[in-house]
Amino acid sequence: MDPSKWIDVNIDKNHYSLDHFVIPKHYEQDLSSILIPHGVIMDRVQKLARLIVDENDGPLVVCCILKGGHQYFADLVNCIKKLTTTDGQTVPLSLEFIRVKSYENDKSVGVNISLTENELKDFEGKNILIVEDIIDTGKTMVALLERLQTYKPKTVKVTSLLIKKTERSNGYIPHYVGFAIPDAFVVGYALDYNEYFRDLDHICVISEHGKKAYAV
Repeated sequence: MDPSKWIDVNIDKNHYSLDHFVIPKHYEQDLSSILIPHGVIMDRVQKLARLIVDENDGPLVVCCILKGGHQYFADLVNCIKKLTTTDGQTVPLSLEFIRVKSYENDKSVGVNISLTENELKDFEGKNILIVEDIIDTGKTMVALLERLQTYKPKTVKVTSLLIKKTERSNGYIPHYVGFAIPDAFVVGYALDYNEYFRDLDHICVISEHGKKAYAV
Protein backbone atom coordinates (compact mmCIF):
# COMPACT_ATOMS: atom_id res chain seq x y z
CA MET A 1 0.00 0.00 0.00
CA ASP A 2 1.18 3.49 -0.85
CA PRO A 3 2.31 5.29 2.37
CA SER A 4 0.86 8.50 0.93
CA LYS A 5 -2.58 7.02 1.66
CA TRP A 6 -2.21 7.55 5.40
CA ILE A 7 -1.06 10.39 7.65
CA ASP A 8 2.40 9.89 9.10
CA VAL A 9 2.64 11.06 12.71
CA ASN A 10 5.76 11.42 14.81
CA ILE A 11 6.35 12.73 18.31
CA ASP A 12 8.78 15.46 17.22
CA LYS A 13 6.43 16.94 14.63
CA ASN A 14 3.07 16.15 16.24
CA HIS A 15 3.59 17.10 19.86
CA TYR A 16 0.68 19.21 21.04
CA SER A 17 0.81 20.70 24.52
CA LEU A 18 -1.82 19.51 26.97
CA ASP A 19 -2.48 23.19 27.75
CA HIS A 20 -3.85 23.79 24.25
CA PHE A 21 -6.74 21.29 24.45
CA VAL A 22 -9.38 20.17 26.91
CA ILE A 23 -8.13 17.22 28.97
CA PRO A 24 -10.15 15.51 31.74
CA LYS A 25 -8.76 16.76 35.03
CA HIS A 26 -8.26 13.24 36.36
CA TYR A 27 -5.73 12.56 33.57
CA GLU A 28 -3.75 15.81 33.67
CA GLN A 29 -0.62 14.22 35.19
CA ASP A 30 -0.91 10.98 33.26
CA LEU A 31 -0.21 12.20 29.72
CA SER A 32 3.00 13.56 28.20
CA SER A 33 1.49 15.05 25.03
CA ILE A 34 -1.40 14.98 22.59
CA LEU A 35 -0.42 13.09 19.45
CA ILE A 36 -3.65 13.40 17.43
CA PRO A 37 -6.35 15.89 18.53
CA HIS A 38 -9.96 14.71 18.40
CA GLY A 39 -10.91 17.11 15.60
CA VAL A 40 -8.16 15.74 13.36
CA ILE A 41 -9.32 12.20 14.11
CA MET A 42 -12.88 13.03 13.08
CA ASP A 43 -11.82 14.68 9.82
CA ARG A 44 -9.73 11.63 8.95
CA VAL A 45 -12.60 9.26 9.79
CA GLN A 46 -14.84 11.16 7.36
CA LYS A 47 -12.24 10.76 4.62
CA LEU A 48 -11.85 7.03 5.26
CA ALA A 49 -15.64 6.63 5.15
CA ARG A 50 -15.67 8.34 1.76
CA LEU A 51 -12.98 5.97 0.44
CA ILE A 52 -14.82 2.92 1.74
CA VAL A 53 -18.12 3.96 0.15
CA ASP A 54 -16.43 4.80 -3.17
CA GLU A 55 -14.78 1.37 -3.33
CA ASN A 56 -17.69 -0.66 -1.97
CA ASP A 57 -19.82 -3.00 -4.08
CA GLY A 58 -23.15 -3.81 -2.45
CA PRO A 59 -24.25 -4.33 1.17
CA LEU A 60 -21.53 -4.30 3.81
CA VAL A 61 -21.10 -6.23 7.05
CA VAL A 62 -19.11 -3.95 9.34
CA CYS A 63 -17.35 -5.87 12.10
CA CYS A 64 -16.08 -4.08 15.19
CA ILE A 65 -13.09 -5.59 16.98
CA LEU A 66 -13.78 -5.03 20.69
CA LYS A 67 -13.00 -3.26 22.92
CA GLY A 68 -10.62 -0.68 21.55
CA GLY A 69 -12.22 -0.37 18.14
CA HIS A 70 -15.68 0.64 19.34
CA GLN A 71 -15.26 4.44 19.12
CA TYR A 72 -13.71 4.37 15.65
CA PHE A 73 -16.38 1.87 14.60
CA ALA A 74 -19.23 4.07 15.85
CA ASP A 75 -17.92 7.24 14.21
CA LEU A 76 -17.05 5.46 10.96
CA VAL A 77 -20.49 3.83 10.66
CA ASN A 78 -22.19 7.17 11.31
CA CYS A 79 -20.16 8.75 8.50
CA ILE A 80 -20.82 5.89 6.06
CA LYS A 81 -24.58 6.11 6.67
CA LYS A 82 -24.60 9.74 5.50
CA LEU A 83 -22.76 9.08 2.23
CA THR A 84 -23.87 7.82 -1.18
CA THR A 85 -22.11 5.90 -3.92
CA THR A 86 -21.26 7.42 -7.32
CA ASP A 87 -24.70 6.40 -8.59
CA GLY A 88 -26.46 8.09 -5.66
CA GLN A 89 -27.21 4.99 -3.58
CA THR A 90 -26.69 4.62 0.15
CA VAL A 91 -24.82 1.55 1.40
CA PRO A 92 -26.91 -1.08 3.26
CA LEU A 93 -25.09 -1.93 6.50
CA SER A 94 -25.28 -4.73 9.01
CA LEU A 95 -23.18 -4.63 12.15
CA GLU A 96 -21.23 -7.31 13.99
CA PHE A 97 -19.09 -7.26 17.12
CA ILE A 98 -16.13 -9.56 17.60
CA ARG A 99 -13.76 -10.27 20.45
CA VAL A 100 -10.51 -11.76 19.22
CA LYS A 101 -7.83 -13.42 21.33
CA SER A 102 -4.61 -14.60 19.76
CA TYR A 103 -2.69 -17.65 20.87
CA GLU A 104 0.74 -18.90 19.89
CA ASN A 105 2.52 -22.20 20.10
CA ASP A 106 5.82 -23.45 18.72
CA LYS A 107 4.38 -23.88 15.22
CA SER A 108 1.79 -21.21 14.46
CA VAL A 109 -0.21 -18.22 15.60
CA GLY A 110 -3.99 -18.56 15.70
CA VAL A 111 -7.05 -16.79 17.04
CA ASN A 112 -10.11 -17.46 19.13
CA ILE A 113 -13.17 -15.59 17.84
CA SER A 114 -16.21 -14.81 20.01
CA LEU A 115 -18.70 -15.56 17.20
CA THR A 116 -20.38 -18.93 16.98
CA GLU A 117 -19.80 -21.29 14.07
CA ASN A 118 -23.24 -20.46 12.64
CA GLU A 119 -22.53 -16.73 12.89
CA LEU A 120 -19.25 -17.19 11.05
CA LYS A 121 -20.91 -19.30 8.36
CA ASP A 122 -23.28 -16.38 7.75
CA PHE A 123 -20.31 -14.43 6.31
CA GLU A 124 -20.37 -16.58 3.17
CA GLY A 125 -20.81 -14.51 0.01
CA LYS A 126 -20.84 -11.18 1.87
CA ASN A 127 -18.65 -8.08 1.82
CA ILE A 128 -16.91 -7.86 5.20
CA LEU A 129 -15.24 -4.75 6.63
CA ILE A 130 -13.14 -5.36 9.76
CA VAL A 131 -12.76 -2.24 11.94
CA GLU A 132 -9.75 -2.18 14.27
CA ASP A 133 -8.30 0.54 16.47
CA ILE A 134 -4.59 -0.20 16.03
CA ILE A 135 -2.36 -2.68 14.20
CA ASP A 136 0.81 -3.39 16.15
CA THR A 137 2.70 -6.50 15.01
CA GLY A 138 -0.06 -7.54 12.59
CA LYS A 139 0.08 -11.19 13.67
CA THR A 140 -3.39 -11.34 15.18
CA MET A 141 -5.02 -9.65 12.18
CA VAL A 142 -3.32 -11.96 9.68
CA ALA A 143 -4.46 -14.98 11.68
CA LEU A 144 -8.01 -13.58 11.88
CA LEU A 145 -8.17 -12.99 8.12
CA GLU A 146 -6.94 -16.52 7.41
CA ARG A 147 -9.66 -17.88 9.66
CA LEU A 148 -12.41 -15.75 8.09
CA GLN A 149 -11.43 -16.79 4.56
CA THR A 150 -12.39 -20.36 5.37
CA TYR A 151 -16.03 -19.18 5.55
CA LYS A 152 -15.91 -17.93 1.92
CA PRO A 153 -16.93 -14.27 2.18
CA LYS A 154 -17.20 -12.35 -1.08
CA THR A 155 -14.63 -9.80 0.06
CA VAL A 156 -12.81 -9.01 3.31
CA LYS A 157 -11.23 -5.61 3.86
CA VAL A 158 -9.71 -4.10 6.97
CA THR A 159 -9.59 -0.55 8.23
CA SER A 160 -7.46 0.45 11.20
CA LEU A 161 -7.39 3.95 12.60
CA LEU A 162 -3.75 3.48 13.58
CA ILE A 163 -0.78 1.41 12.50
CA LYS A 164 2.32 1.38 14.66
CA LYS A 165 5.74 1.93 13.11
CA THR A 166 7.59 -0.86 14.88
CA GLU A 167 10.31 -3.36 14.05
CA ARG A 168 8.05 -6.04 15.51
CA SER A 169 5.63 -5.65 12.59
CA ASN A 170 5.17 -8.55 10.17
CA GLY A 171 4.57 -6.03 7.39
CA TYR A 172 0.79 -6.33 7.26
CA ILE A 173 -0.95 -3.11 6.15
CA PRO A 174 -4.78 -2.76 6.21
CA HIS A 175 -6.74 -1.54 3.19
CA TYR A 176 -7.71 1.75 4.89
CA VAL A 177 -5.40 3.40 7.42
CA GLY A 178 -5.94 6.61 9.36
CA PHE A 179 -2.53 7.36 10.85
CA ALA A 180 0.89 5.75 11.15
CA ILE A 181 2.20 6.45 14.64
CA PRO A 182 5.56 6.00 16.38
CA ASP A 183 6.33 2.99 18.54
CA ALA A 184 4.96 4.63 21.70
CA PHE A 185 2.16 3.60 24.04
CA VAL A 186 -0.87 5.69 23.11
CA VAL A 187 -4.21 6.04 24.86
CA GLY A 188 -7.52 7.77 24.25
CA TYR A 189 -10.32 7.58 21.69
CA ALA A 190 -11.19 4.20 23.29
CA LEU A 191 -7.59 2.94 23.40
CA ASP A 192 -6.82 1.94 26.97
CA TYR A 193 -4.07 1.29 29.47
CA ASN A 194 -5.39 -1.39 31.83
CA GLU A 195 -8.95 -0.24 30.99
CA TYR A 196 -8.26 3.43 31.76
CA PHE A 197 -8.23 6.38 29.28
CA ARG A 198 -11.07 5.07 27.09
CA ASP A 199 -12.97 8.22 28.10
CA LEU A 200 -10.28 10.52 26.63
CA ASP A 201 -11.22 12.11 23.28
CA HIS A 202 -7.71 12.78 21.93
CA ILE A 203 -5.05 10.19 21.14
CA CYS A 204 -2.22 10.88 23.59
CA VAL A 205 1.11 9.50 24.72
CA ILE A 206 0.91 8.19 28.26
CA SER A 207 3.41 9.58 30.76
CA GLU A 208 5.57 7.58 33.16
CA HIS A 209 3.36 8.89 35.93
CA GLY A 210 0.32 7.49 34.15
CA LYS A 211 1.94 4.08 33.66
CA LYS A 212 2.72 3.85 37.35
CA ALA A 213 -0.64 5.25 38.49
CA TYR A 214 -2.67 2.69 36.52
CA ALA A 215 -0.33 -0.31 36.66
CA VAL A 216 -1.81 -3.62 37.71
